[in-house]
Amino acid sequence: MSAATGLTLAGEVRPVRAASASATCAAGGEASLGRIDWIPTRSEANDPRGLDAVCLFLNPWQYSPSRKSRRTAMRPSNAARWPVWPSVRAGWLACWLFAAMGLEASWAADNSAGAPQSAGALQASGTVVVKSGSRTVAVYQAVENPAKPYVAVLCSPGGVNVLRDSPADHKHHHGVMFAVAANGIDFWSETAKCGRQVHRGGPLDENSPQDGQRVVIGPQRIEWVGPGDGKPLLQETRRIAIQPAAPSAAFTLLVWESELRTAAGDPVTLTGAPYFGLGMRFVASMDVGGSFVNAEGKTGVSGTNNVRSAWCAYSASADGKPVTVAMFDAPTNVRHPATWFTMDQGFAYLSATLDLSRQPLEIQPGKALKLRYGVAVWDGKVGPEPIAAAYRSFVEQP
Repeated sequence: MSAATGLTLAGEVRPVRAASASATCAAGGEASLGRIDWIPTRSEANDPRGLDAVCLFLNPWQYSPSRKSRRTAMRPSNAARWPVWPSVRAGWLACWLFAAMGLEASWAADNSAGAPQSAGALQASGTVVVKSGSRTVAVYQAVENPAKPYVAVLCSPGGVNVLRDSPADHKHHHGVMFAVAANGIDFWSETAKCGRQVHRGGPLDENSPQDGQRVVIGPQRIEWVGPGDGKPLLQETRRIAIQPAAPSAAFTLLVWESELRTAAGDPVTLTGAPYFGLGMRFVASMDVGGSFVNAEGKTGVSGTNNVRSAWCAYSASADGKPVTVAMFDAPTNVRHPATWFTMDQGFAYLSATLDLSRQPLEIQPGKALKLRYGVAVWDGKVGPEPIAAAYRSFVEQP
């Protein structure tokens, strides 16, 4: 990426490659050795000695940065910590040790030489931070935390985050997430009897975009596994595209694409509650005083809930600043236009659904269920006309 590039990623999860090490690692480039993968990233508080951390990406391993001058690689809960000292010699030794044990690791090296902009520090194992300049646009939790990948942060052009992650009243609500029930197994909730969406790999690509162009995260491979035996029911290929506001479009746009296939030779039937689908939990300040509107101009929960429409939007105040969030259903989706779930009592919520509570949907072996959704965020309260224009732009995108 050139110095003029506006969008950057941090915390990338890349497929581990078998390749020989090269001197580009020390220079802030990228190299691989056995099962070790180095990814250049820029910390907001770089270690002056040039090494930021060794980070483990193999769930349930977690990267836990220390407040001290060293970093710690966290082992599973009943094991000890491994100190990783910020020196090149100790760093290389740690990498060789991790390779010998067959673990997947990432080296977050200081990439100050030629870095286009600060990409931000790794927030957690498997988290991708998308920035435009120094401003955070979105955060994608690529590795399940604890039971599914999801979009944890999505900001307006002015930098206002509209998403809430795992609130106390519903710990299984995670920003923007996609989940349904498959063969009677609930993938929405997060109890011992529920299924899990497990990250199985796939690149998180940086497309060297200029300001206003998209960053594409994926294709990511996810397995929907059941409780107990952990057998996969579905295989998902997911892509998340983030497009910050450009001069010609005063909104942030997230595009969510999921392709679901059966993992074995038997059909899989999708069902669920009326809110199962692509769901969005808003920040607490948006729970009161907000208003819904859909593509037909119907307003409020009474006019939008359990109603089919091409899009549905919600306007409210996020931490004292008015914002508008719209969710789009692509015309190529099965059962388009979507059936919407909206609520504003207790807390505000918005879901684009396939109406699975009334009409189960079966995926046949060898066939794919392809879904495409958009989420747009504006600063201020926006009327139906700009939302409709943004929807048309979303539909026309390749």
